[in-house]
Amino acid sequence: MALRDFALIVLVCLIWATNNIISKYVVADLAVPPLFYAAVRFALVALITLPWLLPMPRPRWRLLVVALLMGGGNFALLFIGLQTATASAAAVVIQLGVPITTVLSMVMLGEQVRWRRGIGITLTLSGALLVMWDPGGFVVSTGLLFVVAAAFLGSLGAVMMKQMGGVRPLQFQAWVGFASFWPLAALSLWLEPGQVQAGVAAGWPFLVAVVFSAVVVSVAAHTAYYGLIQRYEANLISPLTLMTPLATIALGVMIMSDPFGPRMAIGTAVALAGVLIIALRPNQVAPLLLAWRNRAE
Repeated sequence: MALRDFALIVLVCLIWATNNIISKYVVADLAVPPLFYAAVRFALVALITLPWLLPMPRPRWRLLVVALLMGGGNFALLFIGLQTATASAAAVVIQLGVPITTVLSMVMLGEQVRWRRGIGITLTLSGALLVMWDPGGFVVSTGLLFVVAAAFLGSLGAVMMKQMGGVRPLQFQAWVGFASFWPLAALSLWLEPGQVQAGVAAGWPFLVAVVFSAVVVSVAAHTAYYGLIQRYEANLISPLTLMTPLATIALGVMIMSDPFGPRMAIGTAVALAGVLIIALRPNQVAPLLLAWRNRAE
């Protein structure tokens, strides 16, 4: 890989990691309702990518379902989870999307999973469970359960997206933004009274967060990533995206004072080792899922 392209993938991962911290800050510290935050973000994405909206790819029903799964549904659950879960823990647990995608690929695409990827699935599940488990109360973090649900929706959408094919990244972004805004806005109006006032009260930090997540993350970083996977083999690019959860953990500890004890360290190492094993094996949907999972946080 050219040094310039390696520097680009590092920058993309740092942008994704920074966005993880920003998302946590918005829904937890600024107390902006998560559905409202997601709706505003998708409204801006839709506005920016409006020139790529038409013509609408076919089959239209599948495009809308995929857009809602990987957009509105995924983001809504993730932001709800981030209200109580730390960004560091969420960055590890969201990796469950990789083994979930592998299993769904077996069922929906007929992919075969050999013993190496089976080991990767087991390691990822074990590491994520270790991170999620609260030994003090013998319960699983509720916030991280929402993150698991978000990972599942993103994985299902990635597999269904692979069944479509022929959709350009910016065109897909346009439909994700357009299709996700309306249900998220309606749910926010129904379930989050006072959401507009909360956004206004959050002030310019909220505005900066929305612009960063929509313009820098959703449009610029995601497009750059797709350019890289078009130039290089997926099993070279995909493992490099593991820099994102590592950078998220480092930023979470430094900026948000996230706890990082032995249990978190071991769970992270085990989970990411599993993801690495899966990513190194040929996989039809891993590049798409890894990109969406990391930038969606």
